[in-house]
Amino acid sequence: MSKDKIFQLIKDEEARQKAMIGLIPSENHISPEVSEVLSSSLSSKYAEGYPGRRYYEGNQVIDEIENLAKERIQKLFNVPHANVQPYSGSPANSAVQFALLEEGETMMGLALAGGGHLTHGHPKVTFSGKYFNSIQYGLDDNDRIDFDQIRELAKKHQPKLMIIGNTAYPFLMDFKKFREIADEVGAWVLADISHVTGLVVAGEHPDPVPHVDVVMSTTHKTFRGPRGAMILVTQRGLDRDEKLASRIDQAVFPALQGGPHNATTAGIAVAAAEAARPEFKKYAQQIRKNADVLADSLKKKGLKLVGDGTETHLMLIDLTNYSDGMGLQVAFAMDVAGIYANRNTVPNEPLSPFYPSGVRLGTPLVTTRGMKEAEMKQIADWITRVVEEVKTEVLPSDKVERRTFIKDFRAKALQNKNLLAIRKEVEAMASKFPLFSWD
Repeated sequence: MSKDKIFQLIKDEEARQKAMIGLIPSENHISPEVSEVLSSSLSSKYAEGYPGRRYYEGNQVIDEIENLAKERIQKLFNVPHANVQPYSGSPANSAVQFALLEEGETMMGLALAGGGHLTHGHPKVTFSGKYFNSIQYGLDDNDRIDFDQIRELAKKHQPKLMIIGNTAYPFLMDFKKFREIADEVGAWVLADISHVTGLVVAGEHPDPVPHVDVVMSTTHKTFRGPRGAMILVTQRGLDRDEKLASRIDQAVFPALQGGPHNATTAGIAVAAAEAARPEFKKYAQQIRKNADVLADSLKKKGLKLVGDGTETHLMLIDLTNYSDGMGLQVAFAMDVAGIYANRNTVPNEPLSPFYPSGVRLGTPLVTTRGMKEAEMKQIADWITRVVEEVKTEVLPSDKVERRTFIKDFRAKALQNKNLLAIRKEVEAMASKFPLFSWD
C-alpha cells in the first residue's frame, strides 16, 4: 500500500525550510524532544476539565503530565498559578478578557498600526473589539509607546482592563510605568509577552510578573515550544482577587474551549525544562546579538527601520521612502529569493494591512539553526539586493488596477533571474545549518 500524498508534502515542506532562511519573528523550530512528544500517543486521549476534575475517565497519566507542565512553568516564571490549556494566543487573550470584563466594559490596548495585536481590541473585526468598548493607544513621534497618551486616555475612559503587549513593536516594554497608570484608574493589567517570552526567561527583556495581574504568552516564538499558549496569574493578581485563578480557568474551560491538546501540554513541559537550561540563556543572548547586527547592517545598506532599530528580536523595515504599499512586493520578492518574512504595516501606515508599507523581520528561527553575526550581515546584503530589484514596482492608486498589478508582479518575480540567483546563494548557505541546534 502506497503512502498518502500528505507524507510527500511534509517532506517537501521540510526541504523548503532547510533551503530557505526564515525571518518571521513569530516562527521558530522546536527541539527533537518537543517534536517527539507531539507525535506521541497523547493526541489520542480526550481530557476535558482539569487534573483531578476530568469529564472522561482514563486520565491518570494525563493529569500527571499537565501538573508537571504547570509546575515547571510556575517555577520558571515565579508565579503561583498557570493554565497551560489554551490552544493559541488569541483564545488565551479572549479568555482573560472574558474572565475580567463584562460585555460593553472598557479595555485598552496598543493599536494594530503601532505594533499591537488584533486581540488587543482592534475594532470591528475581532472579539475584543466587538464585545467590549475598546480604546486604542499608539506611539509618539519617536515610534515609542506614548505613555502620555495612555494616561490621558485612561483618565478619560476609565478602562477596567489595560493590555501591554505587541506583535510588531521592536522595543522594550516598560511594565512598571504601565502599572502606575493602571493603578491611577483601578484597572487590571494584562501583559501579552508572546513574542519576548524567551527573552524574559533569559533576562534579555524586563520581567512583567512583578508589575501585572495576568501574563499571557504563546509557547512557540522565542520560547521555542509547541504551538500553544499559557496564562499566568501573578501573586499581585491573587492579592487583588483570590478567585482570579479560578475565574481564568473557567474562562478557558468550559467557557471558550473543549478538551486540551495533551501532546501540546507535554511539549510545553519539555520546552519549559529546556528554557531552564544554561544553553537557552545563551540562545536568547544570541537572538539579541543577531537582531542588533541585522538591524545595523540593514541601516548601513541604506534601509530605513521603524524607530531606527530594535531592542528585542524583531525589526520593521519602513519602505515608505520608496513608495506606499511596498511591503507586499518586497515580502513576495524576498520569498522568491529564498528569504521568507511578512509584509506589515508601519506607524502612520499610509495604506492598509492588505497593502502595507513595511516588512517585519526577526531572528529567533535563524538563531535556532545556529546562524550568527556573519550570517546576519550576509542576510542584510541579500535583502537590500531584493529591495533594489523591485523598488520601482509601485502600486497603482486605483484599487481595481492593483489586483492586476499584483498578479502580474508575482508572475514576473517568479521568473526574475536576479532574484533566482540570490535564491541559489541563500540555499548554499542555509543548507549548511540544521533546523535545530543547541550550539
